[in-house]
Amino acid sequence: MNAGRATRPLWLSEMIAIWGYVQRNYFLTKRYLMWEIVWLVYVTVNAMAITYIGAGAASFGGGTIDTERFMTYLLVGALLWNYLSMLFDVLSETVSWERWEGTIEYTFMSPSSRVTHLLGMGLYAVVYGIFQTALTLGACYMLFDLDLSHANYWGALLVLATCSVSLVGFGIVAAVLPLLSPEKGQGVSYIVSSVLLLVSGVYYDVAVLPGWMQAIATVSPVTYALTGARAALLDGAGAAELWGSIWPLLIMGVVFVPLGMLVFGLGERYAKRTGKLKRSG
Repeated sequence: MNAGRATRPLWLSEMIAIWGYVQRNYFLTKRYLMWEIVWLVYVTVNAMAITYIGAGAASFGGGTIDTERFMTYLLVGALLWNYLSMLFDVLSETVSWERWEGTIEYTFMSPSSRVTHLLGMGLYAVVYGIFQTALTLGACYMLFDLDLSHANYWGALLVLATCSVSLVGFGIVAAVLPLLSPEKGQGVSYIVSSVLLLVSGVYYDVAVLPGWMQAIATVSPVTYALTGARAALLDGAGAAELWGSIWPLLIMGVVFVPLGMLVFGLGERYAKRTGKLKRSG
């Protein structure tokens, strides 16, 4: 048995370890299934409430508002924000979950690399986020007359996949905060999430924001994901037209993922050296 493990290719060992972290998160989801159902109902109702704002806008616009398009615009924003914020939250809460479960020392002392650990968390977040978003979209689709007649679903998925990579790196950077401060770090990561919500144009065009907020929006992956996904779903934009949203996300993925790994590694070594790793917060 040991000889077989010794001759196993490194890439295969890493893939098995990544799958192990995916499975662990799956079983954690089953363990807290009722909470997951509560959260699913919450995000679905929230998306419906946001879409009903679009439905009610016609009474204020004097008949000049394209209600179906406005409703679809808001719903796309709500759905993408639910997905992207969940992806960010799962990664940023990595350390906090380990503390809550009492497994932080075991995980951080295990022989698997931190890259493997964080990629496993990210992969699970992507798959679970897509599943949750599909359920929410299905529920909303039965209630509203949406303007998706020209939708380019493959283009939207391409933008979403590209954004997921960059947001994984962004979330890993935020995940280091609970390592540096067990008491306050997770709260700071929630502040980061709320700032992304404010400046990324989830429910309105970024152009309505003050200039200094627009400057912050240029470094938010969510901004480009929403712009590209809306262009694909509302206007049927093709790959060439979506390139303006995709290339910034590719650059962010190349920058944020290695940066996140570097920052997390530095934070992990600091936490181990100062004794913060074992603290329950």
